[in-house]
Amino acid sequence: MTESAADLRPDTGSLPATRTVGPAERRVIWLLLAAAFVVILNETIMGVAIPHLQIDLGIDLAAAQWLTTGFMLTMAIVIPITGYLLQRFPTRPIFIAAMSLFSAGTLLAALAPGFEVLLAARVVQASGTAIMMPLLMTTLMELVPPAERGRFMGRVSTVISVAPAIGPTLSGLILNFLSWRFMFWFVLPIALAMLVIGIRKVENVNDPKPTPIDPLSVVLAAFGFGGLVFGLTLIGEAASHDPSMLIISLTVGVLALGTFVWRQLRLQRSERALLDLRTFRSGNFAVSLVVMAIMMMALFGTIILLPVYLQQVLGLDPLATGLLLLPGGLLMGLIAPVVGRLYDRVGAAPLLVPGTALVSATLWGLTLVGPATPVWVILGAHLVLSAGLALSFTPLFTSALGSVAPPLYSHASATVGTVQQVAGAAGTALFVTIAATAQAASMGSASVADAADVAAGVQAAFLIGAIISLGAVAGAFFVRKPADAPEGFHGGH
Repeated sequence: MTESAADLRPDTGSLPATRTVGPAERRVIWLLLAAAFVVILNETIMGVAIPHLQIDLGIDLAAAQWLTTGFMLTMAIVIPITGYLLQRFPTRPIFIAAMSLFSAGTLLAALAPGFEVLLAARVVQASGTAIMMPLLMTTLMELVPPAERGRFMGRVSTVISVAPAIGPTLSGLILNFLSWRFMFWFVLPIALAMLVIGIRKVENVNDPKPTPIDPLSVVLAAFGFGGLVFGLTLIGEAASHDPSMLIISLTVGVLALGTFVWRQLRLQRSERALLDLRTFRSGNFAVSLVVMAIMMMALFGTIILLPVYLQQVLGLDPLATGLLLLPGGLLMGLIAPVVGRLYDRVGAAPLLVPGTALVSATLWGLTLVGPATPVWVILGAHLVLSAGLALSFTPLFTSALGSVAPPLYSHASATVGTVQQVAGAAGTALFVTIAATAQAASMGSASVADAADVAAGVQAAFLIGAIISLGAVAGAFFVRKPADAPEGFHGGH
């Protein structure tokens, strides 16, 4: 049976305009926000620990990086499947499964006797993490009426901003006094508390339907998104290593992804798609995703390059670097709720246009950094960048998800999560590759790069990022806030 044309109209408000979010629904949303904070915090604590893990586990840097790469790959593979999972199963068992996987992976990581077990634990953790954000987004869209969605989505943006900001600083503090295992022992009781509270308090808020799963689509999604993200992570290493793995990975990823799209277009005619692509029938959804992808590329590229610049050019130590970048993340968290409330009043463009302009202006400004740049200039630039991102993400999330029909909420959330993962990997690969190439050109025949060489690479990477950011500024003018719907039009799956 297929959905009627009316059922698949873009969502102009799936809940009555006069309806408000009740106490039980608020409790579910707050619990999902807290759980999302925990899993995102865990995602960002590993980077600082890599040198400690190399020594303690007796592994080289290439092996240690797999603890991050493996996590990203698992996220890229699982997130596209969440659209099906959230449509097929009730909210409560999905939450319990996600937090159980995350908690089990965290416990296994804390007890891991060696690298192999720790890597397996990170994969289990990532499986739970990948489900949590689409679950939060979909639940929010189903429970919150259009007039309040900006305010609630601002809280989601706070979680997405603050958790990554404090993650590296927190792990740095833990590692200064304790073993790397205590990073996981710190997270575990919080995760278990979220799980226990969820078992008692989370209610089923969706209307699942018995949709059959297509095993071939699962395989194609794994090879498509997994191959693409893995290939992108290898781009920065291709210049100094055999590029054959890079070529194979990207080729397999592109071919599998193309076949995956073709199969979903066929399956969605009979409501059997693993990831329903009818979300892209909304031009507003598509434009929002393009702008979001550019913003994610800028964010992840900057996250990678600014620490390199601060440590290798300005000579800051890792803890000082983390503390310098902490205010930007906290600023995003403080601004996000205000942006959410403003979105409900004025819409997307009045926030998104200045937001993308601030991001673009910051990237252009960072093309001028060098060995003599004062630290306070970098701090100021990062604060401006963070403010621009805060002005951008809430309008983008809310406009994109509100532009699709209610039966497609779960698929839209999965698509948004997938775009975030792929764009983040692409931004990291682009910035690192450009920086490495420009640094090598600056070195000439020298065997060791000095501060000026590293700065030249950073400048070149930010220049490319600044040029790409102009596309986001242009796209911001075309993102619209979906209009409210007639009263009594109810959503659901």
